[in-house]
Amino acid sequence: MQTEFQDLINYRIQQANETIKEVEFQIENNFLVIAVNRIYYGMFYMLLALALKNGFKTSKHNQLLGWFNREFVKTGRIDRKIGKIVHKAFEDRTDGDYGIFVKFEKEEVIEKLENMKRFLFELEKLIKEN
Repeated sequence: MQTEFQDLINYRIQQANETIKEVEFQIENNFLVIAVNRIYYGMFYMLLALALKNGFKTSKHNQLLGWFNREFVKTGRIDRKIGKIVHKAFEDRTDGDYGIFVKFEKEEVIEKLENMKRFLFELEKLIKEN
């Protein structure tokens, strides 16, 4: 059972990291709203891996973000800037998916991708430390 559990954590990490290439493709082809969606989901997958590693299970976005904020951001286990990155990504994804006439500029999305990479790096480091 422990092997399956670790396999799931590794799968989520891989899924998160593969999302970087998806986002790069979407940006290159000017599918910017889709890129913003995938940026958030890449972070979501890594958050799921971190949560699993720490014994927290949920598929609900708000519960996962709240848990991360409570357990890692507020306690100082991770820099507040990292916490802000994922919360902004969630807001952007929500706006892009449900908003009306939402548009993102390419340079802005490229910056969001760089923030995503930083977020993934920091969380993967946390997962491997635990």
